[in-house]
Amino acid sequence: MSSPVDMKFEIVVLPVSDADRAKEFYSRLGWRLDADFASGEDYRVIQFTPPGSGCSIIFGKNVTAATPGTVQGLYLIVSDIAAARAELLGHGVEISKIFHSEANVYTGTDKPFLFGSKRVIGPDPAGASYRSFASFNDPDGNGWLLQEITSRLPGRLDPATTTFSSASDLTAALRRASEAHGRHEARIGQPDPNWPEWYAEYMVREQAGLELPK
Repeated sequence: MSSPVDMKFEIVVLPVSDADRAKEFYSRLGWRLDADFASGEDYRVIQFTPPGSGCSIIFGKNVTAATPGTVQGLYLIVSDIAAARAELLGHGVEISKIFHSEANVYTGTDKPFLFGSKRVIGPDPAGASYRSFASFNDPDGNGWLLQEITSRLPGRLDPATTTFSSASDLTAALRRASEAHGRHEARIGQPDPNWPEWYAEYMVREQAGLELPK
């Protein structure tokens, strides 16, 4: 049996009513401008890529027939949701407070999001990966969600290919490993001279969704 052909998800098309206004908004977020080209007065394509992302967005003029603002549930995965929210606020973006889902409630008046549609203010009480969110819209109302993921579900990533997409992601992983290692030293009642190996094992296992070292 032959190996499957790679199919990399790379572009999401956003419907916007004013390309220049949308360009200013996404530029303000600090996203990388990849392209802005036009063909006459009736066609224009603008592409941005969020920091650390393998997927980009495209908008412009006559690039989609969808109604402006109708794309919802665009997820931006972050390792530290408080820091990511603070950064967006610093760019002048109106963003919700951090929230999580009320346990086992999947109906409500809030806009839907993964794991439920009843929003409870504050991060997930247990600090669980996948469970803390914040939301914002672009000027047309296209809806974005920040989702904090610190540990992937088993099978999602190959532990032999651990990667960090940015210095901030690596820093956050090191901090979590440091806190866990502090608890480890408290349990054994003495300093652990092999902390580099312990950190490395913890970070690889956390990212791959494997059982963490004790």
